[in-house]
Amino acid sequence: MRVSAFCAGLACVLSTGAAIAAPGHQADAAVTEAHPAAARAATPSQLPAARVTAALKDYNRWLDQLAAQNRTAGLATAVIVDDKVRYERTLGYADTATGERVKPDTVFRMASLSKAFATALTGILVRQNVMAWDTRLASVLPFFKLQSANASQSATVHDILSQTSGLPYHAFDNLLADGVPYRELERKLDTVPLRCAPGVCYGYQNVAFSLISAVIYAKTGQFFIRLVDRYLFVPLGMTTASYGRDGLESSRSWARPHYQHGGHWVAYQPNDNFYVSPAAGVNASIRDMEQWLIAQMGGHPAVLPHELLKVLHAPVIDTPGERFVSNWRRVRVSRASYALGWRIYDYAGHTLVFHAGAVKGYRAMIGFFPEYHAGAVVMWNCEDGAPAGLMPMLFDALLGLPHQDWSGLDNYKRADSHKPTRRHARPAHRRKN
Repeated sequence: MRVSAFCAGLACVLSTGAAIAAPGHQADAAVTEAHPAAARAATPSQLPAARVTAALKDYNRWLDQLAAQNRTAGLATAVIVDDKVRYERTLGYADTATGERVKPDTVFRMASLSKAFATALTGILVRQNVMAWDTRLASVLPFFKLQSANASQSATVHDILSQTSGLPYHAFDNLLADGVPYRELERKLDTVPLRCAPGVCYGYQNVAFSLISAVIYAKTGQFFIRLVDRYLFVPLGMTTASYGRDGLESSRSWARPHYQHGGHWVAYQPNDNFYVSPAAGVNASIRDMEQWLIAQMGGHPAVLPHELLKVLHAPVIDTPGERFVSNWRRVRVSRASYALGWRIYDYAGHTLVFHAGAVKGYRAMIGFFPEYHAGAVVMWNCEDGAPAGLMPMLFDALLGLPHQDWSGLDNYKRADSHKPTRRHARPAHRRKN
């Protein structure tokens, strides 16, 4: 049974109710073994019902604090437990200029959460024998070259999707952000000095990762976006999901990016930068992402079978530096790896499958614990970092860990110049069962 929790001026609903190595890619010394906690994820355990209910109430209260402190222009979030939406909430504005509020079908940019859609589609095509994880890029892309001839000939689909292409971190991301066309950059990768041979070391990429679109077209004769729609968006019921700026702006409700000025949130127009489809092109609403999260936890096996999920979530390469990029990671994460479009953390002894995304004016996070089939997604339309701490606070509560205020809500002091947003909160959408 669902019961709705009162949220003054906000939309919410409160319900009371194993990693294995990927095939086709030879391991080496730098490739990770399965996380110790992953072995426990084969048979889902159940979180104590009372703890889940308490955690959701705490999450609701923290969101109240976030809104009261005016820490985001708009936000949408959901919590899934046992393949059911246990909590959904929207708050704030999709567009402060018009007063349009965020609703459950309001579309946000997903930024790097897009990568998991690319790897899932690739996995589906691999299962159909259209291609293989060890398909060499040079065998299907005549223009593909790296600085080393050996690297050019050996680099595989698995290498680019596991962020082990051998390129240095964020190759050409600065030019992509400056508006240099992606097609120009993908043909200049041979000008970038390599850090290592493909498959050996980690280096996060957007340009190289997105080569998968050209590979898929070469193998199928069909556009990447069309295949994502056919194999993922449509069968999962992701009815408001799309790709690209045109897709975003043609949505019935879409969140404008915002910046804060004098205590007010000011909307501005998004740009085309970083709208490279495989790496950062997805637009989606919280309703879309609920279904995506359920599917990633095994709740839609006809779309994403269990055996494919094991491959997608299998740790490939250690990423120790990832443990130090935020306060909650430094304390909770004892081991970090990259899989295929996903980060895999040992989170206080539990395997957490996670990814975050950031482009100008938008932020998004998704994460879940396979052993409990419990996870969350949150997206917001500004660059304030406070919402990023809410997910680990929720995860701590679900796992029964000591509370830590990762968002800095309790110690926040508004600057004298900050004022409440000019449009005050009012009752909005409530989800009904």
